Amino acid sequence: MTLTTNLGFPRIGARRELKHALESHWRGDTPAADLQATARELRARHWALQRESGIDLPPSNDFSLYDQVLDTAFLFDAIPQRYRALADADPLAGYFALARGYQRDGIDLHALEMTKWFDTNYHYLVPELEAGQRFALRGDKPVAEYLEAKALGIDTRPVLIGPVTFLWLAKTVDDSDRFALLEHLLPAYAQLLEKLHIAGAQWVQIDEPALVLDLPEASRAAFRKAYAALADGVRPKLLLAGYFGGLGDNLELAASLPVDGMHVDLVRAPEELETVLATLPDDRVLSAGLVDGRNIWRTRLDNALLLARYARTRLGDERLWLAPSCSLLHVPVDLDGEKSLDAELKSWLSFAKQKLGEIRVLANALDGREDAEAALEDARARIESRKASPRVHRPEVAARLASLAADADRRQSPYPVRRRAQDAALDLPPYPTTTIGSFPQTHEVREARAKFKSGKLSEADYEAFLETETEKCVRYQERIGIDVLVHGEFERNDMVEYFGEQLDGFAFTKLGWVQSYGSRCVKPPIIFGDVVRPAPMTVRWSRFAQSLTALPMKGMLTGPVTVLQWSFVRDDQPRADTCRQIALALRDEVTDLEAAGIGIIQIDEPALREGLPLRRAQWQAYLDWAVHSFRLTASGVGDATQIHTHMCYSEFNDIIEAVAAMDADVISIETSRSRMELLDAFVTFRYPNGIGPGVYDIHSPRIPTTAEMVELLGKARAVLAPEQVWVNPDCGLKTRGWAETGAALERMVEAARALRGSSALAT
Repeated sequence: MTLTTNLGFPRIGARRELKHALESHWRGDTPAADLQATARELRARHWALQRESGIDLPPSNDFSLYDQVLDTAFLFDAIPQRYRALADADPLAGYFALARGYQRDGIDLHALEMTKWFDTNYHYLVPELEAGQRFALRGDKPVAEYLEAKALGIDTRPVLIGPVTFLWLAKTVDDSDRFALLEHLLPAYAQLLEKLHIAGAQWVQIDEPALVLDLPEASRAAFRKAYAALADGVRPKLLLAGYFGGLGDNLELAASLPVDGMHVDLVRAPEELETVLATLPDDRVLSAGLVDGRNIWRTRLDNALLLARYARTRLGDERLWLAPSCSLLHVPVDLDGEKSLDAELKSWLSFAKQKLGEIRVLANALDGREDAEAALEDARARIESRKASPRVHRPEVAARLASLAADADRRQSPYPVRRRAQDAALDLPPYPTTTIGSFPQTHEVREARAKFKSGKLSEADYEAFLETETEKCVRYQERIGIDVLVHGEFERNDMVEYFGEQLDGFAFTKLGWVQSYGSRCVKPPIIFGDVVRPAPMTVRWSRFAQSLTALPMKGMLTGPVTVLQWSFVRDDQPRADTCRQIALALRDEVTDLEAAGIGIIQIDEPALREGLPLRRAQWQAYLDWAVHSFRLTASGVGDATQIHTHMCYSEFNDIIEAVAAMDADVISIETSRSRMELLDAFVTFRYPNGIGPGVYDIHSPRIPTTAEMVELLGKARAVLAPEQVWVNPDCGLKTRGWAETGAALERMVEAARALRGSSALAT
């Protein structure tokens, strides 16, 4: 019988139970014991669901209270010294301090840096290491969760982030060689593997997604060294898991490592199967990732079955396992909960639970079970329904794209000319202050939105409420001295969902939540068809806000690449084509905002870098269409209209030329967690346009002092021209409370004023 397995399951719960438990604990409303009880309940529920869906060997230790990379750092005692006293006194408080910062009882700790997990929209905490770092096994989370499942009668395969990927994802604070630490790290891994073996684990999954990257020889050598060391000693069998792409030139390396099985992503790289089969040693298991763990469309089961059958003819029954392409962390839990989604569209979709069912169907078909053919025929009918649906393709969209002028993505004048026109129109002080867009979404705001959507609040009353909130936000910004205002975005639920709800070609779920980081969950729209903007989307609120003040009001839009990246995207045409469709819809919005008197328009593109292919050879093609799409959105306005963009948690060094090619007048970036390190790329490149290096971290409840912000701005001012520097937070303020937001913004304004008044910094 063909064995079915899974690499990871969503941990937040179908109704975001983990989010609510975390935030209740952080508020001080519930003790740690209640949080841990919720975590145990979710783990038990998810193991049972996987077994009921037909998975023979589900994972354990794929659950995390915040982030799996942070878990690994904590597990191996890679805790920076500044957190150690708290972590030793209260491990859970220390763990959350690493993730969120800590400001209590005279202790003031910054959070670790956060960045994107490969090319996904999941964020991980970046471990901080240093030369001579020592590692030790701290706690027993993987063993405890394996035994927890075993006590429920469920045999699992514990999951660990591999040692080489862990070091690849980490940073050394002293710029020393991360991989020089491998010899210190491996004994802790070996000790953990022995403990798992003693506990009864037959297999351990070692996640090494770094294997799908361009690896320097030093990293290849690290793989050989690591797995030669782990092969010795008492241990379970090891499944080496690479995903998010093909192994490519790392395939021979992966196949040469002394492990017992390999997982390969045959969704991203189906063409690699033949080479994998030819390279795989005769004593290895192949875990074939045939169901997409990154998107929500039903699997083309006939295609997947062809690959599975071919693999089985070469490997036999015992050496082939069927699996999703990667962890299902990146998709919602269960489609069955979507009661209001229309039947046709719902028939095209597959969430985590349904994907496990698809794996079971493939296994049943391979094993010749009688019920498999009916399931395959049902899948074929659903695929054909989607292909033939008139909802998907709109000829006028293709015609408009084809008719675009060759210079449709160029501004009227180069930046120096635009800068003079904008200075004259806006008359801003040096080091102008602004925010990234959203203001706190209070309980009252969320409650009013829910009442409106459920019909308990009339449209007129809801709009009156939003006008009141918007005016309070505008007056607050005026009072504390912000120079360029925003309207607060109280009418918006999510920076992508809000726009998708007003564009044709998008659909929405009620419970389609996925984790972005920690307790932060998003509900990505589904792009199922050609994209059209039927009517203006933001003009009404920007115009209203501008009518309240003589100060400049920013119009706020999410850019085309981010709308694309943060949605579940149709897979029946190139992503570049879908992105250009979104760009044209947003271009109409930009020109309508300008016509409404909005002189500054921010087009956020935090996802630009995360869309980079994992292999450098494919970068330029992506950057060409991504930058073109942004410019297509922004280039319909006059010189005096100032275009801003925002990017957060991105490493800019490798893409700085593309960032410059976007030709935004001002870019704001995350720099506070890195203490302005992320500014280096802009300085080295001599980026000519305006830059707003974020001066405080909005992803932490910690409130920085004015002196800290002055220090950070001083670092920026030391390497940038005065006329380039803007003063702003790292990101939008939606997830924060008003008390901490107000205190931080008032200090930010004080910091900007100090900068203006400091002769040392102003010269």
